[in-house]
Amino acid sequence: MRYFVELAYRGTNYQGWQKQPGERPTVQDNIELSLSTLLNQSTAVMGCGRTDTGVHALQYFMHFDFEGELPKNFLYRLNKHLPKDISIFRIIPVDKERHVRFDASHRAYEYRIITSKDPFKIDTAHYYPFKQFTDQDKMQEAAKLLLNYEEFYPFCKSNNDSYTMRCELFHSEWEFKDNEWTFNIAANRFLRGMIRLIVGMCLNVGQDKISLEEVKQALDEQRLLSKSLSVDASGLYLKDIRYPFIQQKDF
Repeated sequence: MRYFVELAYRGTNYQGWQKQPGERPTVQDNIELSLSTLLNQSTAVMGCGRTDTGVHALQYFMHFDFEGELPKNFLYRLNKHLPKDISIFRIIPVDKERHVRFDASHRAYEYRIITSKDPFKIDTAHYYPFKQFTDQDKMQEAAKLLLNYEEFYPFCKSNNDSYTMRCELFHSEWEFKDNEWTFNIAANRFLRGMIRLIVGMCLNVGQDKISLEEVKQALDEQRLLSKSLSVDASGLYLKDIRYPFIQQKDF
């Protein structure tokens, strides 16, 4: 039997989702250890995508295979065994051919910015103290400009392993509320580092460090911007992952 698992995690203490060498643990490390302990057998999991060090997930899906019925009260026991910054919402039996990564048709991210210093949000939002020097209308124009394109080479990390720069964007928009700004973006897939580079571009446009015309030319020619900014991971959240065979929750 294959099981899809819906979960969330705060990424502050982790070296991203995916298992990798390093001193810091990953989210996958913790989950595989807990599953293997509770099921009394080595249990590997497949995630719906990678999140970098410090990135959070309001919603994430993974799958694992297990022969037979899961133990009684397994959801409760799994949550009890996991650290407090990882939460399992539900475990869903699916057909064996279902794949948590390849069957996802929609993914969304939000990036949270605070423009007033807040010690209680230091690891969950990006502090940006330049509100008075930033044109919000230009930031919104930059976000909307992206919807005219299908390839995004200017917003991909240089050491990426992507087989294509094509992404189908469904949504790209800023929401401004007093001292809290949120960038929302949705697509069928994303390039590595893409959202953090897009947010940085919007901030640079808002401060007139680069022009909208330069962004347009870079996208037209599929080349790097003359000035790039990748904002920190603390404000980035994965969410709203959709599968045609799983009922979604509202965000």
